[in-house]
Amino acid sequence: MPNPKAELSERIHEWITLHRDAGTALLQQMVRIASTQGNEKEVQLLVADQLRGMRMDVDMWEPDGEELADHPYFCSPRSHFAGSPNVVGVMKGTGGGRSILLNGHVDVVPEGQRNQWAHDPYSGEVVDGKLYGRGSTDMKGGNTALLLALGAIQGVGLKLKGDVIFQSVVEEESGGAGTLAAILRGYRADAALIPEPTNFRIFPKQQGSMWFRIEVKGRSAHGGTRYEGVSAIEKSVKVIQHILELEKERNTRITDPLYANNPIPIPINLGVIQGGNWPSSVPDTVKLEGRMGVAPEEMLQDAKEEMLNWLEQLKEADPWFAEHPPELEWYGAQWVPGSVDPEHPLMQVLMQQFRAVKQEEPVIEASPWGTDGGLLTQLGDTPCIVFGPGITEVAHYPNEHIVLEDVFKAAEIIALTLIDWCGFDRMEA
Repeated sequence: MPNPKAELSERIHEWITLHRDAGTALLQQMVRIASTQGNEKEVQLLVADQLRGMRMDVDMWEPDGEELADHPYFCSPRSHFAGSPNVVGVMKGTGGGRSILLNGHVDVVPEGQRNQWAHDPYSGEVVDGKLYGRGSTDMKGGNTALLLALGAIQGVGLKLKGDVIFQSVVEEESGGAGTLAAILRGYRADAALIPEPTNFRIFPKQQGSMWFRIEVKGRSAHGGTRYEGVSAIEKSVKVIQHILELEKERNTRITDPLYANNPIPIPINLGVIQGGNWPSSVPDTVKLEGRMGVAPEEMLQDAKEEMLNWLEQLKEADPWFAEHPPELEWYGAQWVPGSVDPEHPLMQVLMQQFRAVKQEEPVIEASPWGTDGGLLTQLGDTPCIVFGPGITEVAHYPNEHIVLEDVFKAAEIIALTLIDWCGFDRMEA
């Protein structure tokens, strides 16, 4: 007897195989556009053309900086988004199926020193099955996989029952203002998928993070009589040690098996230290800046309060801090954590299709970094799973690249997942 599911899977596989060259060319076009912050419009116009070519309803708009500024989850180094539009395409279903939101960002981090690249960072050059360029793995390769998946579904004559909402957003690298703007515009679905570079691992949970700044105070004096002053550098050592104890305390509470392979699930990283202004003077201030990891089920505000309370305990170890407490400030970027039950129906569908295509068991973990998934899950009431092609360890690095075969495999898995999740009305001969 014919097996309709096997026949459908084969047709999806054949369509993607026939369109590999077109998929590669599309990814090259995207990578060749240097869509750093403020320069996303050209690549978004390309994405919009792709969506219109699939007869999707396209919505393209520049986020409203004033509207976003009033929201507690907004963070960005800029307040105006002229030249940085979001693009959303909606593939309306025939009705009666579950909807899904597909979210990918087009903003890329700067390329850094070009002499560290073996190929031009915006060349899209293909060597030994790998496509090189800034943004190839983070995350234009994942975006291309989404577009190929949608193209395959249409190409084999399927009409899905549930709506598919494709979002191409800006500002993910700076904290998610693009996705926040899309949520405030009203886009929601029964579930969401973000194809960030997970190297085919499936992340139902994503760590959040926040940037902080701490000013440590001392008292200035001449270096020849330094005993008359109080060194902010020496006091900052105590602050740093105290923060590392907080990191240890917070991580002892993480028992989630999805973090079993992560030695520090929610790190507190101190990335900047600045202090003193003259070798012969006792330094009176030191500035520490860092990143605080936030657990998937934790609220940002709760993590902030724990850091503040922890720093207040310094006075018990050193009386200096009773009169001169460190000043804590939260600034810059933040990523909202997200958590979806590993038993969520979309997880089960995705795992099933992963096994069918890859012929192996998927690895289920919690992500060690933030994504826009937390915003979709917490604020957008759209449970989000992160899964995609690309290797995290080459994102943001010189010689960033993606294995093209992985893009096509991801497209196949995602196409079959959409079909199973949304249901389909018919398949043309």
